[in-house]
Amino acid sequence: MPANFKINGRSVENLDIDPMTPLLWVIRDELNLKGTKYSCGKSLCGACSVHVDGELVRSCSFPVNLAEGSEVTTIEGLSPDEAALHPVQQAWIEENVLQCGYCQPGFMMAAAKLLERIPNPTDQEIKDSITNICRCGTQPRIIKAIKRAAQLNLSQETTPKTNIR
Repeated sequence: MPANFKINGRSVENLDIDPMTPLLWVIRDELNLKGTKYSCGKSLCGACSVHVDGELVRSCSFPVNLAEGSEVTTIEGLSPDEAALHPVQQAWIEENVLQCGYCQPGFMMAAAKLLERIPNPTDQEIKDSITNICRCGTQPRIIKAIKRAAQLNLSQETTPKTNIR
């Protein structure tokens, strides 16, 4: 069964793949987007998190046939403009979150989705909502970065837009 969907705004058409292949392997092996990571393979850790039609999914256990006709967003497509980082990506840099960095793309995808739902989350809301696992122990920096991203989002929304010619 050929797979047809969009990924990061780009159409994928007639991809000849077993419909039960996990979306993760399609993203990494067929489409050569390496930001989405494989870790547990059981939807437990969140390293493979992507957005499908705006919903956060763990792509290691999400069959590609469920993405048929959908819009898939990976860490590579989180920012709509390659010239500017998404506020979550910017906050990750500003708060120096990374240690090994392996799990961080999944965390950033989960954080972006959380901030869409709760624009200014409390520490407890972050802890309750982000179920990804970081074995390096960067969770305190992740919480700071999510709060920083919320501030960045807020400042972008309140900054007046000017028409400069």
